[in-house]
Amino acid sequence: MPLPSAAPQPRSLLVTGTIGIDTVETPTARAELVLGGSASYFAAAASRLAPVRLVGVVGEDFPAHHRRQLETLGAVDLLGLETRAGGKTFAWGGKYLANMNERETLFTELGVVADAPPRVPSAFADSALVFLGNTHPAVQIGLLEQLPKRELVVADTMDLWINIAHDELVHLLSKVDGIVLNDSEAAHLTGVRNAITAGRRILGYGPKFAVVKKGEHGAVLVHRDGVAVVPAFPAEESMVIDPTGAGDTFAGGFMAHLARTGKTDFETLQTALSWGTVMASFTIGAFSLEGVARANATDLASRYQAFARHARV
Repeated sequence: MPLPSAAPQPRSLLVTGTIGIDTVETPTARAELVLGGSASYFAAAASRLAPVRLVGVVGEDFPAHHRRQLETLGAVDLLGLETRAGGKTFAWGGKYLANMNERETLFTELGVVADAPPRVPSAFADSALVFLGNTHPAVQIGLLEQLPKRELVVADTMDLWINIAHDELVHLLSKVDGIVLNDSEAAHLTGVRNAITAGRRILGYGPKFAVVKKGEHGAVLVHRDGVAVVPAFPAEESMVIDPTGAGDTFAGGFMAHLARTGKTDFETLQTALSWGTVMASFTIGAFSLEGVARANATDLASRYQAFARHARV
């Protein structure tokens, strides 16, 4: 009689990206100087499912209460959060239009993000799963080289880098296992509007998979082993308070499910899509990190079950 297989071992998870101070306007409300940034949103979501290591940089003006907000998430290791003397923290301001699907950037102040990237602490060098938040591809590659024990690396990007750092981005894609981007970015990178065809072209650069986010139409996983699609969470208009960070929390939920299961096969990636979608649904229900940060295990299980019934996953 064969012995039962051992349970998969959880994997360490690291995220690097921006930690910032946001000012957000919506048609009905305004939130000033709240905690934001891609790494902050990712870590908040990931921490609901698995421990996460955060690598980022802030200025000496970073409010103490924002740091406490990250600390109270509980499962976020802030050893890699560097404070630069004399520098200013990344800041962003945006205004959402009436349909909440479009927004205008009011200002972007790079601050310390424009300087040298943070170093990965030696205690984090053994990280197995790595998410490279949106920044210049050359910076992402530099951070990647500090993580010699990496087993799975997923990156984010944006139209700006496709425009001004195309060659570096293509080089990055040859070094990562996956990429997460929205449908307009996928079309811009490949010249193809169809998300599945664009995803297949992206795999030609080297990754094993691409996740193409389609907003209110869900997300598509294009993998060497197949294609999977999940719908968006069926959110009523009244549920949408602030969409900022939804993509980052999607990535956080997605990667944290892989970390806690210790698996990265096609089937597990499909389930991870659903967890990413659930995390994003909490984020849009409040400003800053509040929506996802206050979600407890019962809330998560209940919403996942509701989504599973809706999506038949």
